[in-house]
Amino acid sequence: MEEELYFGVRLEFDKDKLDKTVFDAIRDGVPGYVCSVESNNLTCAYRDPEFLKVLNGALVNNCDGSVLARILGRLHKQDLSSYIGADIFIKYIKMCRFRQFFLGNTPEVLAGLKANLSRIDPSIEGMRFETLPFATVDGFDYQGIADMINKDAPDIVWVSLGAPKQEIFMSRLKPYLNRGVMFGFGAIFNFNAGVGDVKRAPAWMLKLHLEWLHRALEQPKKNIPRYWRFVRSLPSLIRNEKKYLRNR
Repeated sequence: MEEELYFGVRLEFDKDKLDKTVFDAIRDGVPGYVCSVESNNLTCAYRDPEFLKVLNGALVNNCDGSVLARILGRLHKQDLSSYIGADIFIKYIKMCRFRQFFLGNTPEVLAGLKANLSRIDPSIEGMRFETLPFATVDGFDYQGIADMINKDAPDIVWVSLGAPKQEIFMSRLKPYLNRGVMFGFGAIFNFNAGVGDVKRAPAWMLKLHLEWLHRALEQPKKNIPRYWRFVRSLPSLIRNEKKYLRNR
């Protein structure tokens, strides 16, 4: 049976299936990556077929946007809900069962992240938190980075480089890894570090599915143009999706 796509992207809306896919890959020692698909990298995929291949080359992808899930639910006539990357992150941390590797962002954020996560799982104190040199996706020493990760042999590698850079980075690093599932969840390091200006939305906004609004108000120069590109692309995305559903 042909796999169902959503705006051309492989998305798993069943949370239990997504978790099982990840846990099975960890158990079997299969390297792979997970992309948290939201309006920004979805727009990038719509405009760049090569980036679409990156998303569809993932082990599994989550839908990181309640508005996006509602739009797709109406088009596909399914009851779809998002599985937010920040929720996946803290859920897996609280399991206290995985060896993890934290890669990217700044020394200050990594230090705060390590301190806060170690209060949840004391074993995290002995795990690796590593920055990356500033580089384009073509400029990284993927073999050297993989050697560092392979020596540590983590189950999970959390990558914080920002979308779409982190997704491309993971796709290029994967062939060099012996094992480990990478997650490109960007701002989750900042959300959980307790330092800097980037914070997760308050609980009442999360309950009302208004995290996107919080992100827009918190970093308007960065996020408002991203949302506007998605809004401009949305009519074409919807037309293409309706055509795909008719011809499926």
